[in-house]
Amino acid sequence: MRYIALLRAVNVGGHVVKMERLRDLFGELGYGNVRTYIQSGNVFFDTDEEDRAALSGAIEERLSTALGYAVPTCLRTVPELERTLALNPFTETIVTPDMRLNIVFAARPILTPMELPAWSPKRDMEIRSVTAMEAFVVWYLKDGRPVASDAFLKKALGAPLTSRFLHTTVKLLEAART
Repeated sequence: MRYIALLRAVNVGGHVVKMERLRDLFGELGYGNVRTYIQSGNVFFDTDEEDRAALSGAIEERLSTALGYAVPTCLRTVPELERTLALNPFTETIVTPDMRLNIVFAARPILTPMELPAWSPKRDMEIRSVTAMEAFVVWYLKDGRPVASDAFLKKALGAPLTSRFLHTTVKLLEAART
């Protein structure tokens, strides 16, 4: 089965991991057809392992041991990513230069009930829609820059997470299919 590992903290907080290093680490775990996509912690790989918790655990343990810090791992299959993108709640959104559309991927189920839309205290993030494993979020730029902290998302969603811009996720899916 082909998986997409959406990794957190491979180029955050001073930790920069070259994609070649990630490919090597995934290869050491015995996964096949390991490829990376852009310098933001996206790894494609094939495995026969069907136990997602075991798979995530093995990847997180290997990355933590090799890199010296925890790297939450959000795993998706190509069909799962297709279904997520098909849900796109942004279709009626008029995008302005001061906003970015994002998909937040959770490593574990999102169990926090919330009333939507949910706004960050500074009103620079708006959670528009939530599934069991993703949230669709609008970032509102401040002084031309995206939000610097995801503390609101961590608290609101209650799971280890990472995010990708919507347009990047579309390209990520295209690359994973090949």
